[in-house]
Amino acid sequence: MKPRILIIYTGGTIGMIEDPKTKVLRPFDFTHLMENVPKVKKLDYVIDNVQFDPPIDSSDMDVAHWQEIARTIVENYDKYDGFVVLHGTDTMAYTASALSFMLENLRKPVIITGSQLPIGEVRTDGEENLITALQIAAAADRDGRPMVQEVAILFENDLLRGNRATKHSANNFDAFKSHNYPPLAKIGLGITFDADALQRSSSLPPLNPRYAMDPSVASIDLFPGMKESTLRHMLSAPGVKGVVMRTFGAGNAPTADWFVNTVKEAVDRGLIIVNVTQCPSGIVHPRYQAGDKLEAIGVICGRDITFEAAITKLMFLLGIGLPAQAIKKYLNTALCGEVTI
Repeated sequence: MKPRILIIYTGGTIGMIEDPKTKVLRPFDFTHLMENVPKVKKLDYVIDNVQFDPPIDSSDMDVAHWQEIARTIVENYDKYDGFVVLHGTDTMAYTASALSFMLENLRKPVIITGSQLPIGEVRTDGEENLITALQIAAAADRDGRPMVQEVAILFENDLLRGNRATKHSANNFDAFKSHNYPPLAKIGLGITFDADALQRSSSLPPLNPRYAMDPSVASIDLFPGMKESTLRHMLSAPGVKGVVMRTFGAGNAPTADWFVNTVKEAVDRGLIIVNVTQCPSGIVHPRYQAGDKLEAIGVICGRDITFEAAITKLMFLLGIGLPAQAIKKYLNTALCGEVTI
C-alpha cells in the first residue's frame, strides 16, 4: 500500500512569494507551494494537505496555533502513516518542543520542516527539505512500523529530535543544531537512521493528546552589572508563574546576598524557576558555589535542556494544573527525551 502522508501548511518562508510592488516576502497559499515542487509526484505517495487560513509568519505563532496543529494531527491520526508540518524557521524549535509534550504516546512521525529561501526561488533549500521530510514521514522498518515515532525537525542534512533542536543560524541552510543530543538521522546519498538515538517503542499505548498550555511564563537573561531593582521587577511581573533563568556557563549566577535573597524570595512565593545555560551546548552542573547556591534555594537544575524546550515544558506542566511540587518533580524527569537525567 502507498504511504499516506498529511502535510500541515502553517506558512513560513518555504511558502512565501515576493510582492511585485514592495518586494517584501509574504505568505502564499499551498497551491503555489506545490506547483514549485513537481518532483513530489514521483514519490508515489498519497499526499493530502490542510493549511492555516491565512498562512502566518512563524513570528506570529502562539499557543492557539500549537493547539490547532496538535488537533489536526489527532483528528487525522488513524488516517495517515505520517505528518509533515511546514513552518517558519524563527519559532520552529518552540513548536517542535511544544508538540512533543502535547502529543503524549506519539507512535507516528511528525516531521517539521521549512526553508531559508522561498520554494519558488531558483536556488532554494525548500524543495529538498520538503521531499526529504516526506520520505522520512513514510519510512518504515522491516516490520512495517514507522522508523520515526516522535516529533522531529528535518533541515538540510540532519533529522533532529524536535525538543533538542535550536535555530543557530539566520543565514545558513543548515539552520538548526542539536548540541546536546545526536541527530536521529543523517541525510546524504541516502537517509541513515541512528537506531540508538531514535525514541521507539514496541508497545502501543493510545495517543493521549494534552492541549492545555499555560503561557504564564517568562525568561530572564543574567548579565554582569544587573541591578537588584531590575531583577526584582522581572521576578514580580504580574501573572507570571514560571521563569526560565538563563545563567552563565555551567549554571552560574552572582553570589551576592542581594541576588540570592531576591531569587529565594521569589521561590518562596511559589514562583517556579528553571536554571538553563546561556551557552549553546553543555549542561547546567552546580559544581561551583555560584550554581550550588541556586539549587540550595529551590531553583530547578535544567541540565542540558534547550531554552525552547524549557519554556514549552513549563507551559505544558502549568497547563495541566499540577501543584508546584509535582511540576518541580516533572521538570526533573524526561517526559519525551527532552533532557538527559
